[in-house]
Amino acid sequence: MTEIPPAEIEAEPVPERGRPVGRRVFLGLLGLGAAGIVFGSKAQDVLTTATAPVARNDPTGIAQGVLPIQRFRLYTVTDSFPSRAQADYFLNVGGFVDKPLRLSYAALLAMTPTNLTKDFQCVTGWRVPDVKWQGVKLADLLDRAGVQPEGKAIRFSSFDGVYTESLTMEQARRPDVMVAYKLEGKDISSDHGGPVRLYVAPMYGYKSIKWLDRIEVVDRVQPGYWEQLGYDVDAWVGKSNGRGDAPTA
Repeated sequence: MTEIPPAEIEAEPVPERGRPVGRRVFLGLLGLGAAGIVFGSKAQDVLTTATAPVARNDPTGIAQGVLPIQRFRLYTVTDSFPSRAQADYFLNVGGFVDKPLRLSYAALLAMTPTNLTKDFQCVTGWRVPDVKWQGVKLADLLDRAGVQPEGKAIRFSSFDGVYTESLTMEQARRPDVMVAYKLEGKDISSDHGGPVRLYVAPMYGYKSIKWLDRIEVVDRVQPGYWEQLGYDVDAWVGKSNGRGDAPTA
C-alpha cells in the first residue's frame, strides 16, 4: 500500500454508530420545505406544527433538530455529525487496483485540482443552484491506483460508520464526478461532509456521500444505504425516483 505522508500514524477510533433513519420518516421530514440542519441527539426546541406529525412517528429523534443554515439542508443517518480534522484525515483507495493508496488531505490538495459550478439537487425536490466545488476528479484517483480488469464498479464508505454508496465504473469516470474538498471557495465543513466528500453532479444528492473514508473498486455494483431501502441505484436527476427536476448535464 502506498501511504502519502506520513508513513506511520496512530489508529483512528471507530466513530460511534447512531440509529439509522427510516426511509418513510426521512422522506416525510425532507418534504417539509425549509432549509435546515437535521440530526438526532442534539435536540432543539424548534418543532413547528408541520414537523410534529413526523416527530411523533420518528424513533430516532431526527425531526427534533431542524435549523436554517445557509442554502442547504444538512442530514445525517446517525445520531450525530462526525468530525475529523484535516491533519488526521486519510482517504483509502483499494479493492481491484494495482497500487492501493492511503492519501492524506495534503496529498489530495497536491494533485491536479478540478473546479465545477453545478447545482446540488436533493431527491426530495429542493435544489441549490450554481454551487462552486473544487477537488480531484475521481477518474484521476482511479488512474493513480490503477484499476484492474475485474474492477467494474466503485463502493464508497463514510467514516460515520454507516453510510455507503456506489457507482458503475463508467459513471465514476465522468468528468463531473469528483472527490471534493472545497465548497463555495471554502474548506468543506464537517456539517457539509468534510473534510472530504464525493460530489456526483448529474445525480441526486444521496449519491454524493459525505465524510468520505474509502473508495473500493469492486466487481459489481453494490447498492448503497438508501438504495437498500428503495431508492434508485442510478440516480440521474430528472430521470429516476426523485421529485426534483433539473438538468442532467
